[in-house]
Amino acid sequence: MTTSANARSTDSDIPSDPAVREALAWTQSARFLTTASLLTQLPPPTLPEVAFVGRSNAGKSTAINTLAQHRRLAFASKTPGRTQHINLFELGPADAPDARWADLPGYGYAAVARGAKLRWQQVMADYLAHRHALAGIVMMVDSRHGFTPLDKQLLDFVSQRVGIGEVKLLVLLTKADKLSRNEAARSLATAQKVLGELATDSADISVALFSALSRQGLGDAALVLRTWLPKATAPTEATSLPVLPDAPAGPAAPATPATPESGESA
Repeated sequence: MTTSANARSTDSDIPSDPAVREALAWTQSARFLTTASLLTQLPPPTLPEVAFVGRSNAGKSTAINTLAQHRRLAFASKTPGRTQHINLFELGPADAPDARWADLPGYGYAAVARGAKLRWQQVMADYLAHRHALAGIVMMVDSRHGFTPLDKQLLDFVSQRVGIGEVKLLVLLTKADKLSRNEAARSLATAQKVLGELATDSADISVALFSALSRQGLGDAALVLRTWLPKATAPTEATSLPVLPDAPAGPAAPATPATPESGESA
C-alpha cells in the first residue's frame, strides 16, 4: 500500500517532476461523454475505467473537477445527493481516447427519497461488481471524519476485486486543508489501518491527503491514476510513494451491498 502526505501547495505551483506534469496534462483532457441510469446504457467496455465513489458530502464532484482542472466538469451541488446516474468522462486525445472516468451516485444522504436511493445504490453496486472495464476505484473520504460505517460497507463490497488485483484502489482524504498538521497525520494513519485490512500481495491500494482548495495531493493523485493505465510509464524511484507493509487480507465482498436506511450528517 502506498501513502502520501505532501505539504500544501497553491494554484501557482508548477510541478517540477515531468511525470507529474504529464499526468496533470492527461487528467486535464477529461471531457463529458455520456450519462446512464443502467449499465446497458453505457458504451462498450473498450477502455479502462476508473470509478469515483464517496458519500454525498465528501467532496466527490469537487475532487473530480480539481483533478480535471475544470470548474464544471462534474456538477458540484450545494445539495448533496444530486448525482443520480453514472456520468462518464473520456480522457486522452480526442481521436484516440485511452481511459474513462465514471462518476457514480453518492451515498448516505438522508433527504433523498428511499425509492430513488435504492435505485441509485443498485446502479452503483451493479457497476462495481460487474463492469468488466473497471480498472480502478477512487474513493473520497472526508478527512475530518474518516471512514464511516457506509464507507466501510463499500470497502467490504469491493474488497474481493481489490484483493485479487483486478481493481486498484485510491482513497483521497478530502478537505485536508481544514486539518492541522497533527490532525492530518492522525487521519492518514487511521486510514492506513483501515485499508491495511484489505491489503494482499496482489492488491494495489493507495491513500493520500487531498484538498481541492489548496491542491494538496493533486499531483500524487494524478500520477497514480496515470500509472494505472496499462501502457503508462511507471514513476521513477525519485517520485515513487513510500511503500507500507502489507497487512492480512480482508474478508471477501458480500454477494449484495448493504442498504442503509438513512444517511449521516457531515
